[in-house]
Parts: sequence; structure tokens; C-alpha cells
Amino acid sequence: MNQLLRRTAVVFAVSGLTLGAAQAQIGGQRAFSFLNLPTSAKLAGLGGVNTSSRDADGTMLYANPALLNAEMDGRLALGFVDYLADIKQSTAVYVFNTAKAGRIGVGLTYLNYGDFEQYDPAGNSLGQFSVNEYALSLSDSYTSGVFTLGGTLKLAGSGIAGNHSYAALADVGGLFKHPTQDFTVGLVVRNAGVQIKPYDGAGREAMPLDVELGTSIKPEHLPFRFSLAAHHLQQLDIVYLDPNQRGQLDENGNETTPEKKLGDKIARHFVVGGELLLSKNLNVRVGYNHLQRRELRLDNAAGGAGFSFGVMLRLSQFQLDYTHAGYHASGGANYFTVARNLDSLFKKQP
Repeated sequence: MNQLLRRTAVVFAVSGLTLGAAQAQIGGQRAFSFLNLPTSAKLAGLGGVNTSSRDADGTMLYANPALLNAEMDGRLALGFVDYLADIKQSTAVYVFNTAKAGRIGVGLTYLNYGDFEQYDPAGNSLGQFSVNEYALSLSDSYTSGVFTLGGTLKLAGSGIAGNHSYAALADVGGLFKHPTQDFTVGLVVRNAGVQIKPYDGAGREAMPLDVELGTSIKPEHLPFRFSLAAHHLQQLDIVYLDPNQRGQLDENGNETTPEKKLGDKIARHFVVGGELLLSKNLNVRVGYNHLQRRELRLDNAAGGAGFSFGVMLRLSQFQLDYTHAGYHASGGANYFTVARNLDSLFKKQP
């Protein structure tokens, strides 16, 4: 238990160095917002936010480093996301256990926005330029009884046409797992940090801080695991009102004024997810993110914005995950994750 307390002190000390510089801002007012995008099919399938769903998927360390567990040991997970407009994201995670340093997870994620045409003030083409962002992460977790503490250090970079910015960030998480029941509660502070180097000609920007709390529970005799997560708990009001909607007229010719309603303020903080456990080798997932539903809908249509559907299939030594997440009335993103235990692959046969 003393070792657990020492690790807790170290983890929160690291977080404290960065937390003071973080600000509670959302909606395009922060740099490195890509760090809040789900990197895996499972996380996206549960609505994009989850702090408590614990299994063998190593990519879940991006959701909460305290989700690192023995089922992930020796496993390599590779993720790929096909967003709209040819935006692609790739992720790799490997988890291993150590005798003294705890359970370690190493991750790399890379987001490519594609190539863009560059023009001078006269409209002459200057060729193409690329835009990309990436983050290298190192996670550590330690379990004592029913509690797990975890921390992640991240170095993130962003490049736009040769103009680069870098940031150092930290995640700190905790998890309670019931000793006999399939019931977990997770708490995490994500992306507390500072911009080490801002873009040339720009000042330092806030990091995408997010405080999340969630729970997952599977009733004993039902093949279904339910998850509920709350995000951006550090800021009550995360509602954005479009200023262009001011002064518009309703059907009676009266000027409309957008209003923030308490129920909508509360609902935007919550994400609901579920997993139908058909067998050990086949799961079906569904998720709903109310913030995405409200922010990404059109005035007259929402399509599948905010909803996600996914499936997990185990074939031989491989675990395959797929999710389609709706982000707009015109389409969504496709998530693919494949994982395999490398220890069993390279283990010498007698």
C-alpha cells in the first residue's frame, strides 16, 4: 500500500505541474484538440468517451491509463480511422508488465489532414503543403486490491506547412473494480499540459483539458454491459450558441433569440454506451454522444450525428474491432482496430 501511495504522489505531482496552466475551454479555443478524438474502434463504439470499460483492448489507455490490466500484457494493437474529407488517423499501442515499474503502455498516434493547395496574395499557386498532428505517449499503472492508479505522459506535435508547435501533457486516472461483480468506476483528468513551443507568430494556447467520470456495469444474468460517462466536468456550461442565429424570424415573424436551457447544459456532458456480449468472441456495441448530436447537426437534419455502432470479433489469435460513428448528416467515420498477443507469437515451442 505504501508503494501505491508513493506512485499516487508522483502521478499527481506531474499532473499538478501542468494543470495550473490548463484552462477550461472548448469549441475551437484550444490547441491539440485532436487528443480528445477517440483513437480506437471500441472507444468510438461506446460514444467516444469512456473511463471504465475494462478488457484486453490496449488502445483504451488513451481513454484512461488506469484501464491498463493483465489481459493487455504482451498485446500489440493497431488502429486506423477513416474520417471525412480524406483525413486519416493511425495508432499503435503495446502493453507489457514489469516487476518493479508497474504495467507499461507505449502508444503513438498520427493524424494526417491531407495535402492542401497554397496560394500567394495574387492567387498564384505555390504548390501543396501538408497538415499533420501526432502524439507519443508513455503510460504506467499500478493495482492494489480493487483500485488501479494510472498516469500517462505525452509529447504532442503539430505541423502546418512547415510551421510546427509542440506540447507536453499528462493524463491521470483511477479505477475501482468490484472484487466479485462486473462493475467498475473510473475517473480521469486528461490532457493537462502546456504548449512548449507555439506556432511561429502566435502566442501560447490552452490545452484540451477534460475531466471525466464514468461507470460500467453488467447485470449478473444479462449479456449486456452498460456504460455511462460524463465529460468536461471542470466546466458546467459547454453549450455553444451560433451568433448567426440571432435576429432570425420564426414562422410568426417574431425575432428569435437562442437560449441556453439547463436540461441541455446537463445532457451535453453525458455519453451512453452499451455492449451486447453475444459470446466470448463476438460483441456488438452502440453509443450515443449528446454533445456531438447537438453540435454537428444541421438546422433541418441531424442524420446519424452522435450515434455509433460497432462490433468485436475474435478469430484465432486476433481481435478485430470495427465501428461506424456518425459525425454529420452527410456521413461519418470508420474505425478499425486489430490486436494480437505477441508473447504467444514469439514464444518458443518445446
